[in-house]
Amino acid sequence: MGVQNWTYILVGVTFALYISIAIWSRAGSTKEFYVAGSGVSPLANGMATAADWMSAASFISMAGIISFAGYDGAVYLMGWTGGYVLLALLLAPYLRKFGKFTVPDFIGERYYSDIARIVGVLCALLVSFTYVAGQMRGVGLVFSRFLEVDINTGVIIGMLIVLFYAVLGGMKGITYTQVAQYCVLIFAFMVPAIFISIQMTGNPIPQLGFGSQMADGSGAYLLDKLDGLSTDLGFAEYTEGSKSVTDVFAITLALMVGTAGLPHVIVRFFTVKRVKDARKSAGIALLLIVILYSTAPAVAVFARTNMIETVSRQPYSSVPEWFKKWETTGLIVFDDKNEDGIINYVADVSKNELVVDNDIMVLANPEIARLPDWIVALVAAGALAAALSTAAGLLLVISSSISHDLIKKIINPNISENGELIAARISAIVAVCVAGYFGINPPGFVAATVALAFGLAAASFFPAIILGIFYKRMNKEGAIAGMVVGITLMMLYMIKYRLGWFDEVLPGKDQWWFGISPEGFGSVAMLVNFVVSIIISKLTPAPPGEVQEIVENIRIPQGSGPASPH
Repeated sequence: MGVQNWTYILVGVTFALYISIAIWSRAGSTKEFYVAGSGVSPLANGMATAADWMSAASFISMAGIISFAGYDGAVYLMGWTGGYVLLALLLAPYLRKFGKFTVPDFIGERYYSDIARIVGVLCALLVSFTYVAGQMRGVGLVFSRFLEVDINTGVIIGMLIVLFYAVLGGMKGITYTQVAQYCVLIFAFMVPAIFISIQMTGNPIPQLGFGSQMADGSGAYLLDKLDGLSTDLGFAEYTEGSKSVTDVFAITLALMVGTAGLPHVIVRFFTVKRVKDARKSAGIALLLIVILYSTAPAVAVFARTNMIETVSRQPYSSVPEWFKKWETTGLIVFDDKNEDGIINYVADVSKNELVVDNDIMVLANPEIARLPDWIVALVAAGALAAALSTAAGLLLVISSSISHDLIKKIINPNISENGELIAARISAIVAVCVAGYFGINPPGFVAATVALAFGLAAASFFPAIILGIFYKRMNKEGAIAGMVVGITLMMLYMIKYRLGWFDEVLPGKDQWWFGISPEGFGSVAMLVNFVVSIIISKLTPAPPGEVQEIVENIRIPQGSGPASPH
C-alpha cells in the first residue's frame, strides 16, 4: 500500500474514533457543554489539556521554525513551555476556586461590570479566532499533501469534523476526544523521531540522539555536521542566534504570559471536581507536554540535515518522489534561475532557487528519511489530531463567550437552559464557518499566526487576571481601560507589521518599535496594560468590600479558616 492508502486508513480510523466518542459523551446540559459537568478525572483532564495545548503550531510548525531558524527558533520552545508552568502554578488553582465557567465570566464577576464582561468577550473572540486560523491552516496542509486535495477543501473537511463533535459533545465530548487525540499525536510524533534517531546516530532516544555522534563512522557530531552544512550554503551556524537579545526576551515573555491568558487552556481547569484536582491535572499535563517539547529540537535537526543532504546541489531530474508531491501543494518551490537543472539552495536570495515552507518539515521528515509508508501516514493522522483538538477547544471558547457571557449574562438573563444550549450550538456553527475562512486566508504560517494570538492574550487578559487575583484594590475602571488599551495597541502593531497597513504614515519593518517583532510585541502591550490599569484604579473608587473579600478568600487554601480583615 502507498502513503495515500495508509493515510485514508489511519485518518479514517481516528476520525471514526473521535466521532464515536462524541456520540457516546454528548452534552445534555449547559454545565456538560461548558465544563464537562466538572466531573473529569485529573488524569483524563491532564491528557485533554496536553492535547488542547499542543496545537498544530506545536506539532507541525515549532520544529519547522527551529529547523530554519536554529537557535533563534528556541524562543517558541522556551516561551510556550515556561508559559504553561506559569499558568499551572500562578493562575489555574485560583481561577478554579473562583468557580466561573469562562474567562469573560471571571472578568465580569471580579470586576462587577457588564462592560468589563463585554470587553472580555471581545478579547476572547479576537484571541480565539486568531489562534484557530493557524489550526485550520494546519488541517488544510495535511489534507492537501496526504489526501491530495487542495488546501481549501482540506480546511472544509476539518471544519465538518470539528463541527460534529464540538457542537454535539460540547466540553464533555471534546474532553474525551482530546484524550484519544493526545494518544494519537504523541505516538505519531515520537515513532518517526525514534526511527530517525536510530538511523542517523544509533541512539533510540531522540533527545540524546541529536547531540550524539553520527552513525556513519565519521566520528562527527550531528550538530557539528549541521553547522558545517549550513555555513557551506552561506547560512549562519545552526547553533548560533541572529535575533537581538531584546527581541528574544520580548517574544519569550509574550509567549509565556500569553499562555497564562489563553481562555481555551484556562477553561480546562474548570472541568475537574476540586481545586486540588486542577493542580494534579496541571502537573500531569506538563509531564505529557514535555515529551513532545523536548523531542521537537531533535526532530528539527534531523529534518534540516536530511533535507540539505537530500536536495541541495542535486539535479532536479533526480529528486525523490516526496519532493514532487510537496511541489504540487505550492509549499516547496524550485525556480531554476541559472537553468542548469541543479537545485541551488543557498542563503544568497539572488542565487537561491529553493523555497521551503517551514510548516512542511515535520510532515515531510519521515518521507525524506525514507521511513515506511505507514509511519508517513501516522504523522498525518497525528498532525490532524493536534490541529483538531485545539480547534475544538477554541471553538468552545467562542461558543461559550457568546451564549453564556453575552446572551445569558447580558442580553437575556431569563433564557432557559435548553435555550442557552441551543444558542451555544448555533454560536459554534457560526464560529466554525468564520474559523474556516481564516484557515483558507491565514495571516501567516501556523506558528507565526499562533504567536500573534499569544500576543493578543498577553496584551488583554493576563494583567486583568493576575491583578484580579492578587491585587484587591484593582477595580473595574482600571481593568476595562487596561484591556482596551492593551489589545488595541497590539492589534495596531499586528495590522501595521503583519498586514502592511499604514505604511504611508508609520515606519516600515526595519524600524520595529524598540527592535521588537510583532510576535514579541505582546510583552510591550502587556506592560502598557499593567501601567494603565494600576494608574486608573488608583485614581478611581476602590471596588466594593464584598469583591475585595472574594479576592482575599480565593487565595487562601481550603480549611485554613476565614480571611483576615486586615
